[in-house]
Amino acid sequence: MSDTLLEMRAMGKRFPGVHALKHVDFTVAKGEICCLLGENGAGKSTLMKIMCGVYPVYEGTILLDGREVRFRHTRDAYAHGIGAVFQEFNLCPNLTAMENLFLGNEPANRVGWLRYADMRRRAAAAFRDLGLAIEPDALVRDLGVAQQQMIEVAKALAHDTRLLIMDEPTSALAENEIANLFRLMADLKRRGIAIVFITHKLGEVLRISDRVVCLKDGENSGEIATRDADEDRLVTMMVGREIDRLYSRRAARPSDEVVLEVRGLSGPPRIRDVSFRVRRGEIVGLAGLVGAGRTEVARLIMGANARTSGVLRIEGAEVRIRHPWDAVRHGIGYASEDRKALGLVLPMSVRENATMSAHNRISSWGGLIRAKAEHALVGRYIRDLRIKVASREQMAKNLSGGNQQKLVLAKWLATQPKILILDEPTRGIDVGAKAEIHRMIVDLADGGVAVVVISSELPEVLHLCDRILVMHEGRLTADIPRGEATEETVMRAAVA
Repeated sequence: MSDTLLEMRAMGKRFPGVHALKHVDFTVAKGEICCLLGENGAGKSTLMKIMCGVYPVYEGTILLDGREVRFRHTRDAYAHGIGAVFQEFNLCPNLTAMENLFLGNEPANRVGWLRYADMRRRAAAAFRDLGLAIEPDALVRDLGVAQQQMIEVAKALAHDTRLLIMDEPTSALAENEIANLFRLMADLKRRGIAIVFITHKLGEVLRISDRVVCLKDGENSGEIATRDADEDRLVTMMVGREIDRLYSRRAARPSDEVVLEVRGLSGPPRIRDVSFRVRRGEIVGLAGLVGAGRTEVARLIMGANARTSGVLRIEGAEVRIRHPWDAVRHGIGYASEDRKALGLVLPMSVRENATMSAHNRISSWGGLIRAKAEHALVGRYIRDLRIKVASREQMAKNLSGGNQQKLVLAKWLATQPKILILDEPTRGIDVGAKAEIHRMIVDLADGGVAVVVISSELPEVLHLCDRILVMHEGRLTADIPRGEATEETVMRAAVA
């Protein structure tokens, strides 16, 4: 096609024990929003990292405007007009917005002094051009997630960008912030900038993209114009089969026994007088807008943050929790929303991550880990959670996002919790892995575990949970049974 901007032919990439890409073909046209779709581990991020120079060693050919190019580092790709915005921000929180914008490309005079006035003027123009209300001198640590996301976009567009790669850009954004991002993407498309958009949210795929290219197990598995697609067709392309039920049905009803009681919980930054109960075998959703205080409540319960007031009771008995180990000892598990920073130790192996919270179960009296017990425990969770690994000794950082999330869950399940708090358990993972995690949550609840699910995805909360607690500005504003919960009732309580 004459308007093709970039073409990748027969791309291949290997890592130790993993053949990540196998003869993948991919093209994107000028002024096109192309969605790259696939399960976790399908090869999407690997392909994009080759495209933007992160992986200089690969098989295959890259053509830009019909001419062969080879990117040996990110500066090569940048010089050719390729910018990228990744799911994990690459900002320095202690620097200003304008300093982050020009980081590594600072304008300076002949003796090396930075031209701050020039930086300020150019940053203000860049933010204004994108319709962003960001002060150049604002510290990044003082900005919201959406504003930080937009600084990343501004960085990627700072130097005559022709192709913008956006990897899960909406994963931490509220609905109104997503709408603003999509308006920006549509404007960039009108300017002729090509966008490669990676997301697991099928509604977003249908809403913003022009074309969908799907990968599975490191190979091309389909391509379709978005106008001809629907969610069922996309799911089939991704997983190679139809998924009958994304949300598993409950086999049992919660008991009347209260396992966790929270009364008058208050603490930083602004949690005030939060009270609720969770019964054995119940799945309780904790909903609300970004910044409502959901994660903060979980951290107060776990002892990760010090509460200023409040009482916790487990199975009717008051407990003192001043440290996360106290919570674990009392049977509470907490899977953080940030699996890479707080959920896993990435340079450690699958085996070490899976058992780090359960050494008391697999150690002898002298404190030595019993190899047979450890082997059995790790094997059980790799099997039960269907974690795809090359071996137990594979480093956690080399797993796909979905398999990292399953490993976080394995770590906490190994503690045999009575109460399990899951903070954004399906953020950034594909529809197949999401269905498996939903099945696991339902199985845990059917087995008697009290589960609290914190999620920004309303359909997930509405379909998965027996009851929904809604937060607004640090307070609980509603307790809605499943039969009475709708998107409208939850959102009304979330903005009350």
